[in-house]
Amino acid sequence: MNNSIASKIKGFLPILDWLPNYKKSDLQGDLSAGLTVGIMLIPQGMAYAMLAGLEPIHGLYAVTVPLLLYAIFGTSRQLAVGPVAMVSLLTAAGIASLNPASPEQYLLYALSLAFLVGLIQFGMGLLRLGFVVNFLSHPVINGFTSAAAIIIGLSQIKHLFRINLPNSEHIQEMIVAIAQNIGDIHWLTFGIGVIGIVIIKYGKKIHKSFPAPLVAVIVGIALVSGFDLTSQGVKIVGDVPSGLPSLSSPSFDMEVWSTLLPIALTISLVGFAESFAVAKTIQAKHKNYRLDANQELIGLGMANFGAAFFRGYPVTGGFSRTAVNNDAGAKTALASIFSAVLIVLTLLFFTGLFYNLPSAILAAVVLVAVSGLIDYKEPIHLWHKDKSDFAMLIATFIITLTLGIETGIIAGMVLSLIVVIYRASRPHMAQLGRVPGTNIFRNVKRFNNLIERDDLLMIRVDGPIYFANVEYIKDKIDKWISKKNNQVKMIVFNMESVTNIDSTGSHELNEWINTWRKSGIDVCMSSIKGPVRDVLNRWGILESVGSDHVFLDDNSAVAAFDHEIDVDFLEKYSPYAIQTDSK
Repeated sequence: MNNSIASKIKGFLPILDWLPNYKKSDLQGDLSAGLTVGIMLIPQGMAYAMLAGLEPIHGLYAVTVPLLLYAIFGTSRQLAVGPVAMVSLLTAAGIASLNPASPEQYLLYALSLAFLVGLIQFGMGLLRLGFVVNFLSHPVINGFTSAAAIIIGLSQIKHLFRINLPNSEHIQEMIVAIAQNIGDIHWLTFGIGVIGIVIIKYGKKIHKSFPAPLVAVIVGIALVSGFDLTSQGVKIVGDVPSGLPSLSSPSFDMEVWSTLLPIALTISLVGFAESFAVAKTIQAKHKNYRLDANQELIGLGMANFGAAFFRGYPVTGGFSRTAVNNDAGAKTALASIFSAVLIVLTLLFFTGLFYNLPSAILAAVVLVAVSGLIDYKEPIHLWHKDKSDFAMLIATFIITLTLGIETGIIAGMVLSLIVVIYRASRPHMAQLGRVPGTNIFRNVKRFNNLIERDDLLMIRVDGPIYFANVEYIKDKIDKWISKKNNQVKMIVFNMESVTNIDSTGSHELNEWINTWRKSGIDVCMSSIKGPVRDVLNRWGILESVGSDHVFLDDNSAVAAFDHEIDVDFLEKYSPYAIQTDSK
């Protein structure tokens, strides 16, 4: 009993599993990774906060307490949690619909959004709903991510060019606005942004642990300070408050909640999908622990609670940071704790150094980060391999670009469900024929020279028979009967691939049998699985078919038909004639 309780506690607090068994040999890797990611988080956090419409300091607040809480509750030992470009843009899009009257109100809405995301993810984890993210298919995520990356990139043009652009998430509006204001480019700001992009993009080629974003920040600050570029119109971050984040409280106004709920659901699902995908990829390289999707939801939920009560905004696991964390040698979540400590030290002692940081450098950080999210190879791959998935990807991509982030992800989920329902409603069905010289039966469309008979129709349904597909199955069988010029005398239902039959399927199957027999077509069944046979017994289908019409295999069914259902033959070939409820 005590072991069971201890196991449950460790399941809810994974830190109690790895921390007591911590190896000194892991410390160097964790420390190196923690410092590397911490250095990376400083410019990223500030840049993503700006993307979310918040002051840069809130990006640093979002990687203190949230990072520590995930280290305690999360199951991945390399996942680096914090602000990411996608969630930052979703945050800005969601809050814009509330038309906040002041920066303070905007922050209140951001805190409320983080709280709602935490509530949704934590609740999903407790209710074991980690599987829900499976409704976001890979093509949908790919199309949505690529479109969102383009929108994020365009949203940074105003900082890179220093031109006035409206806040929008519709590509057509953004392109028109850029075209109208392109003549107002501030070339000095643009030059600094390009320098930042070059450093961040190509700095990694010097060494994989080279802190390119931080170097870009240092270069930007040095240029502004050394040449007094603020007097020449270069926009800077300005005062960055020092000190640790104070306690904050989200809004509990139900009207605010109802407005934020759709975007909170979107962030919860998209954030978890992104986080869990990268966590699985990294965990595959480390066999010393297991990921738990539901506990990951709890860990991310707690991290977002931390953001809500410590002046942050919604967070999730990031692709680039997690990859850097792993490459730098992270072995446990202690690396994240070291990153948080570095951010805390920055907040306490070094925020003044960022006064002259150009906004164009932060835009460069975002632009380089999102450029890697635009995947043009996957659509080409799907075009050649799976046209329906390609269509779903392109539809999600176009809807997201033209109608907005929130509409795009909801449309993508609906498309995924429609495809699932469509495929489920059209199960694969095979008409069987005998392989010459054998007792083996195969799909007549996949094998040549199979023996078919006009008086016998052998069919196999590969999947469940239920309310969504009964009409399709019946129509397909009727077409096959018609193609045999209505000469069919017996239908053999091969049930080996039928996994389940619901009440609608049972009712319809019984109706089909009665209708066919009234028209002079007999029916028998073969190769029924035990659980399906239980359902057929429960609904009286086997009784309707007749125990003398149920066989172990197709060959026995055909042989019985050729013997015109001879009683002596049945006792030999159809055990169901003697015991229909056999397991």
